[in-house]
Amino acid sequence: MTTLGIIGAGHIGSQVARAAVAHGYDVVISNSRGPETLSDLVAELGPRARAATSAEAGAAGDVVVVTVPLHALSKVPVEPLAGKIVLDTNNYYFERDGHIDALDKGETTTSELLQEHLPTSKVVKAFNQIRSGEITTDGAPAGAEDRRALATASDFDEAVEFVTSFYDELGFDTVNVGPLRESWRVERDRPAYVVRQNAAELRENLARANRLP
Repeated sequence: MTTLGIIGAGHIGSQVARAAVAHGYDVVISNSRGPETLSDLVAELGPRARAATSAEAGAAGDVVVVTVPLHALSKVPVEPLAGKIVLDTNNYYFERDGHIDALDKGETTTSELLQEHLPTSKVVKAFNQIRSGEITTDGAPAGAEDRRALATASDFDEAVEFVTSFYDELGFDTVNVGPLRESWRVERDRPAYVVRQNAAELRENLARANRLP
């Protein structure tokens, strides 16, 4: 049984929690305001879920999902996530996060920034190019015609393998973009961002992407 630690209980974090619990995962979820503020969500999720601090969620998770605004990345605990696969759902919204020169110039990606912050973790891009509500509604059985596909990227094969398996459990095909440095292809304002697409269409959209949108 895999325990999923979730750091960030916003739209994406709460939906990933719902999907994970529905597929038999235990979930430890946190936010920036404290575990007591998550009582309604935990009650909804049921006995497989509990609320904790970010450090506790990171320590409890066999795999950890980091789904906080980019401007809060520096607050993600480092040591509890050491050696673990860490799913990064982030997107860069300069209107919210402020301008980050290296991102504006196309010199790095949001996932590479998280990997730099978590040097001993295995960061993998996940769930950043789907609207949160669709995580629990758009899945389909393996082999279904026109099954929706989601992208992933990582410098670690085992992280890609986990996301591929997890996506499949939730009802999605996977397209591997490659290393983290290529994850810009599924970031905001690119052709593959938040559109419904099957695997072939996703590959086409990835190929069409410009480094700077």
